[in-house]
Formats: sequence, structure tokens, C-alpha cells
Amino acid sequence: MMRTPSAWIGVSLVALMVVLAVIGPPIWGEAAERIDPGAVLQGASAAHPLGTDNLGRDLLARVLVAGRLSLALALLATLAGGLAGVVLGALPSVLPRRAARLVTATVNTLVAFPGLLLAMFIAVIAGLGARGAVLGIAAAVAPGVARLTQTLAASVAGRDYVAAARLLGVPRPLILVRHVLPNIAEPLILNLAQAMGGALLGLAGMSFLGLGVQPPAYDWGRLLFDGFSRIYVTPVVALGPAVAVALAGIGFNLLGDALARAAARTRAAGAAPAGAAPAPADPGEPDPDAVLEVRDLTVAFPGGLTPVRGVSLTLRPGEIVGLVGESGSGKSLTAAAIGGLVPYPGVVRAGALRLCGRDARTMPDRELGTALAMVFQDPMASLNPALRVGGQLAEVATVHLGASRAEAARRAVDRLGHVRIPDPERRARQHPHELSGGMRQRAVIAMGLMGTPRLIVADEPTTALDVTVQRQILTLLREVTAETGAATLFISHDIAVVGELCDRVVVMYAGRVVEELPVAELAGGAAHPYTRALVASVPGMDTDRSRPLAGIPGRPPAPGGIGPGCAFAPRCPVATSRCTAERPPLAPYAPEPGASTAHKVACWEAAA
Repeated sequence: MMRTPSAWIGVSLVALMVVLAVIGPPIWGEAAERIDPGAVLQGASAAHPLGTDNLGRDLLARVLVAGRLSLALALLATLAGGLAGVVLGALPSVLPRRAARLVTATVNTLVAFPGLLLAMFIAVIAGLGARGAVLGIAAAVAPGVARLTQTLAASVAGRDYVAAARLLGVPRPLILVRHVLPNIAEPLILNLAQAMGGALLGLAGMSFLGLGVQPPAYDWGRLLFDGFSRIYVTPVVALGPAVAVALAGIGFNLLGDALARAAARTRAAGAAPAGAAPAPADPGEPDPDAVLEVRDLTVAFPGGLTPVRGVSLTLRPGEIVGLVGESGSGKSLTAAAIGGLVPYPGVVRAGALRLCGRDARTMPDRELGTALAMVFQDPMASLNPALRVGGQLAEVATVHLGASRAEAARRAVDRLGHVRIPDPERRARQHPHELSGGMRQRAVIAMGLMGTPRLIVADEPTTALDVTVQRQILTLLREVTAETGAATLFISHDIAVVGELCDRVVVMYAGRVVEELPVAELAGGAAHPYTRALVASVPGMDTDRSRPLAGIPGRPPAPGGIGPGCAFAPRCPVATSRCTAERPPLAPYAPEPGASTAHKVACWEAAA
């Protein structure tokens, strides 16, 4: 969190205000209430740096003491408004459709109404004083929180676990409390941190207008109101409360912004969630011949979930390595960890995560974005539908390479032509929806080639394409890898495609690498029962069509339900008691003396 000057300023200001609220009344309370008839309405002096009021009381002491009431009222208003907003925003998730529409329309109306006018209206109805001001500011805070809650709840309500809960007949209020609110709590809390600053300013404004705190009580807004009549004669009397209000509002807004940015950032050095594996030790000096070197990579989430466990990979220049496995085996999450794209609150740990000999976790974003190209499964998720294709490609060159707009535009057209998109000048001026699926995927590959990538990570780039276009994309990846000398990590669940394209194959199951072998040995030399089952599940020209398609019985284990032994043991036809009790290491496999050590397998039966 403390990575920017604004974060330091925000935390310092908030800490100062909290300390002031705690120590202010005990230290300066007596001076703030001491009446001095001989010092009435004085300006700034050595004895009274901010002057005195109409009873001769020291204004500096009153400003310092007023911090407690100002912060307490702002906190109370924020909590009340936040609670009301969360309830109002969550109601559409549990109410029938018509009632939900009514609540949504009410929230929309309140959001459109000016907040200060709404606060004044509520304060007048509730009565002048601190209570009315708090209720008014709470009413002004609630609509924004309700809108945010409603939006976040709608995004979570479509998740599979919510649908499963509904299918099981779980009551809607329980779904809301158990499944929806816990998953949106963090952005709500961050928003309330910023709302605290707005509540401070709003309460000060209410007191300044005479609708808030009433004498003999006083907050910063009331002190500002009392000094306003003298602002043209002795302006310093209004300076103290004005500066206090401004600094407190700025502090809470900067703190909320810093918290939001810290929450959105996943760092390898972050604290591990409960149940996560300890940080692995660095294995030593980098391999000078490796483009990508990953050692003991682990991705963990709160609750003891570890979907990627101890993965190690090495890719060399010009090499295409296939990463295969069933859905949920950890392939895409491994790619996300390599690219620094693991979503919050995931934590990435690795003994080594090097790109061209450098630690990828500490590389500046500009260098990492130039050396690493990511190609995702859905090009429409990578291309902004509102922007032209050429402009999106050019942005890579301007941001990462420092090119001018004209140079970047020319390079974008050149890269589009390089990936065999016909008429690249015209296509660069079009939007993504005007391109076919194959062209969009080519455009995404061209985006990765805008820099000088040393590593290309292709995460199932041909899954959504027809067979003809799929072959064209595979051929293009092979040509790009050979031409640039980059290494390519090709992720797929289609072992037949991997066997056609790649040089080596890495097989993952339940977050671990269970076998690594040259592609030439994939069809007939696989040693792990899981790899052999994957190969057998691919039909060939000689497959007997009268028989059911081959499959693997059972299902992969959940990340939190993996035992101490081999994760594949419950589905393995040759598993023994040792397989369920002890996890086999990934070790060199040599069925014959003198065989290549490029083949590794994690299986007790294969090792035997």
C-alpha cells in the first residue's frame, strides 16, 4: 500500500487526525473553554495564534478539541449511510421481481438527487443539531453505496456457486449473507473509507449553514461559521477550522484511494493466505540459455486453496512447449502467474520466476510488456470493441517502446501484415467486430509482436476457432516462434493439437506437473497413467466407431481436497496403497539404460 507519496500523505494525515481526536480534549479542553473578557475578538498573537472568539476563548485550542466531535460524527454518518446503502442495494437480490424493480428505481432517483440538498432536507425534518446533520449526511451517503452494492451483487449473483445454492433451495436471505455479501465486502469497505472524507466535508458544511452542531457544542464547521463574520477583518480566525476540514477530507480520500490500489494489486511478496505453502528457497543461479525459468511455482487463495503447487518449467529460445491437462488442472493459472495476472486475492510464490535471466516479479511493467506476449482464448476479451484495431496495437508501441503516434501506427499496420491479415491498412481502421474470429486472433498475436517478445504465452488460442482457421493459427505460431527466436508456452486441453505443434509436452494434473516428455514420445512412450489416458481419449482414423468414446473415469479433485499422496490415485487403474499415502516426486524416467533424461514422470509405478 505504501508505494506512492499520496499513500504516505493520506496515512499520515489520517493518523494525525486520529491522534488529535484522542489527545485533543484532555490536553487543550480547559484552554478551549476558558473565558477571558480581556481578550475578546482578538486577532492572531503570540498568546493566541488563531485569535479568540466573542468570549475570549482561544480558537487554536478549540480547533484542536473540535477534532474529536468532527471525526466521531463523520464516522457515525458514514457507518449509518453505509449500512443503509448496503441493505438498500442488496434488497433487489432477495425481493420478488416487481419489488426489486421498485427498489432499483428508488436508488436511481436518490442517486440523481443532489447529495447536499438531500442532507439538508433530512436535517430539517429530523431537527437542527448533530443528530439531524448525521442523519442527513447518512442519507446522502446511502444512495452511492446502494448503487455500488447493487452493481457488485449483480456481478456475483450470476456465479456458479450462487446458482448451485439456489438449486439446492437455500433461502434468498441466506444466499445474500453467505455467498454474496462476503464476496463484495472489500470494495464496499474501500468505498466507505473515501466516503468518510466526504462525510467530514458534508458535516462541516451543514454546521457552517447552521443546520448542524449547535452551541454550546462545536465542531470544525461550527467554528468556521462563528469566524465567517470576521473573515474580512481578521481572516486568520477562519483559517484554522478550514485547514483542519480540508486536511482531514484530503487524508481520508487519499487513504481510500491507496487502499483500493493496494487491494487491486497482487504481489508475490504479499502475505500468504491461510493454508498456503511456505515461500520456497531460490534454487540458485539463473540458466543462461533459458528464456523462461520457473521453479517451485505456487498459487494460493484464502481458505487453504492451492490450485497450482510446485510447478517448474524451463523454456529455451525457439522452443514450443505444450502445457496440457483437463479443465481445472491449473494450466491457465500458471500462465497468469507467469504474466503477473493472478487475480486478487491470489498470492504467487516461486523459488525462481525468471525471464531471460531476470526476475520477472521485479521487472518494470514497460520491460515486462515488451519481453512477454500473452495470447488469450477469446480475442474479443483482449480487444476493446470501442476502439479501432490499429489504435490498440499502436498503444503497445507508444507505451512500452516510447514510439511516436505516427511510428506506432506504421508498425501496427506492418505487424498486421506480418500475421497475414489481408489489406492491413484497411483492417487497422476497423473495429474488432468487423473482423472474423481468425482475424481477431491474428490481431492479438500481432499485438504481442508490437514489441520484441522473448516469450509468447498462448492460452488456448484456437479453442473457439473452426478447424481450418485453427490450423492457420497454429502454423502462424510456429512461424513466429522460428522467426523471432522466442520461446512459446502453448496451453491447451487438446492433446492432439499439442502433439502436432509442440517440441515438448508438460502434463499437469490437480495443480502439479505429473509428466514432462518430448513430443515424439507422447503417443507411444508416455509413462504416467494420466498421460496415457489423455492420449487414449483422442479418437483416431482407426477408432472403432461402434464403441463409446474412451474417457477417464471420475473427476479431478477440488484444490482444497487433495490428499497427501498422488492426486490421480482415485482414478488410476494401477494405483497402490503407496500412491494414496505418499506423493511421488517428478523424477527422470528412463525405461532403458542410456535413454534421454528429457523425460520425467511423477509416478511410483512408472519408476518401478
